[in-house]
Amino acid sequence: MKGKRQRERRIVGKKVSMDYSLLFIIIFLLCFGLVMLYSTSSYNALIKFKDPAYYLKTQILATILGLIVMFAAAKLDYHMYVKMAALVYIASLVCLVLVKTPLGIEANGARRWIAVGPVSFQPAELAKIGIIMILAINITNMRKRLDNFVVIIKLFLLAIPPVALILLLTKNMSSAIIVAGIAAVMLFVASPKYKPFVIIGVTAAALLALVLFFGSDFRMERIQAWQNPEAYSSGTAFQTIQSLYAIGSGGLVGKGLGQSVQKLGYVPEAQNDMIFSIICEELGLFGGIAIILLFAFMIWRFMIIANNARDLIGSMLVVGVLAHIAIQVVLNIAVVTNTIPNTGITLPFISYGGTSILFLMAEMGMVLSVSKYERTE
Repeated sequence: MKGKRQRERRIVGKKVSMDYSLLFIIIFLLCFGLVMLYSTSSYNALIKFKDPAYYLKTQILATILGLIVMFAAAKLDYHMYVKMAALVYIASLVCLVLVKTPLGIEANGARRWIAVGPVSFQPAELAKIGIIMILAINITNMRKRLDNFVVIIKLFLLAIPPVALILLLTKNMSSAIIVAGIAAVMLFVASPKYKPFVIIGVTAAALLALVLFFGSDFRMERIQAWQNPEAYSSGTAFQTIQSLYAIGSGGLVGKGLGQSVQKLGYVPEAQNDMIFSIICEELGLFGGIAIILLFAFMIWRFMIIANNARDLIGSMLVVGVLAHIAIQVVLNIAVVTNTIPNTGITLPFISYGGTSILFLMAEMGMVLSVSKYERTE
């Protein structure tokens, strides 16, 4: 027993500088996002608010607050966040329920936000952090039993309440997929077994098919528009077709920064879900590939930090954030290029959205906190 305790003490954390490569890529993406946001949104902002910089000003404020949150989170020991895992997880479920109360607010035809005084946010964003934190602590506590199929299923069931509430109360398919995907990736990385994930994958695909084919007529119409966008060019597929026009007209090197035509009312709300299409139109194929490579570099840094984390909790926190960013980037670009049916999902760090930036920066702070300690034997 004494020898075992001595061996456990040898796995300690050596304090090092935070990962400045990751910090650089975060700041670069934020700055690039602000430039592209202004280029993309200035026309819409002028028409709606008589101020071409309206969206830019709002996003700059959210970015500044996000940076403060990130550096504050990075300064603290990440074990403090794990202690709050249950609280954050339960709070996310409560906030999702509050969407259907008078605190809930509707925007663009969807009721997915709640407002507390002057502050409004999407509970689905909190649910993403909640599932990362609650799974990190539970995976750590059950690390010696992760080869057991029943344990894997029990842990995955933690994702069911937020996924169900997101689907039923906010009708937000993309966020539900991201939350379930985060859980699946974290458990896949932590578990030595592969068979449970085949079962989980098949079950999830079957449930998704049921939701799509036996759900609302609106979802079925989106699938039909995805399969044959020309037939829905004036309705459901209008945004997708205009997005494809933008990508195609950009060519290899693009029309030049600020020279997009599709942003002039052709791509609705281009500063949100479809901003990648405007990037491709103005900066071309090279610009689009460059952004993808930047995200790939970010994910690689996440992998390095997770591998060198001083304990399993830190590693799982980083894996959860990695899964969130990777899934969201892939889904956004897939939607913009009509690889999958259209579903509202933003491009991390670049699309307009104060809530998204604040919660993303909180996640980045957790990762930077983990990066300050390396495992030593």
